[in-house]
Amino acid sequence: MSTSNELREIVLDTETTGLSAKDGDRIVEIGCIELLNHIPTGRQFHTHLNPERDMPEGAFRVHGLSTEFLADKPLFHQVAQEFLDFLDKATLVIHNAPFDMGFLDMELQRIGRDPLSNPVIDTVQLARQKHPGARVGLDALCKHYNIDNSHRTLHGALLDSEILAEVYLELIGGRQVALSLGEASTGSDSVTTGRRKTLSPRPNPAASLLNADELNHHAQLLEAFGNTPLWRLYDEQDA
Repeated sequence: MSTSNELREIVLDTETTGLSAKDGDRIVEIGCIELLNHIPTGRQFHTHLNPERDMPEGAFRVHGLSTEFLADKPLFHQVAQEFLDFLDKATLVIHNAPFDMGFLDMELQRIGRDPLSNPVIDTVQLARQKHPGARVGLDALCKHYNIDNSHRTLHGALLDSEILAEVYLELIGGRQVALSLGEASTGSDSVTTGRRKTLSPRPNPAASLLNADELNHHAQLLEAFGNTPLWRLYDEQDA
């Protein structure tokens, strides 16, 4: 887990049997990606769940998880503690947070546990603030930020979390980190930890924050070091 001076965030998504937790719909998949100081650590939590009910055709068309596929998957109470331990006190980053939080709190209520008390960042609200009047669906934001989501033919909790992590970092405009988080799943239904992902270069380099005088001073400084300063390698790559 993170130290006191590190910002730990969990990008989270769920798949469900429908749209209403209050009317008996259940979670069938949870996917989480850990970020420390806005950088992916490679630690993940991913599980499919047996919802103890049938899968409606409409929901199946969204995520492709059938009643038969989920029949031998764990029940929520069997993974709840592992899930809560993974979240710990981290800030949760969720697209349309009320939906996922409503389902998670209902699942916790069913097993006699308290609702989640983690801070939550809703990327739908974040996107609406940054892009008023624009479409804020995950696919629309991927298109806006030139994020490849061509492999998203069906919804999947871990895959959507990986994509959302990229979108979130673009929305906050912080380190402008471009993520390459790899394949959504290895077929395991348990926590995946300790796996490092390769960071890919940003497709469109951020504009320099230096003014003309500062750039000129920088060039003069490089000249003072002769022909082989290490910094010159970066200047050549950025040219």
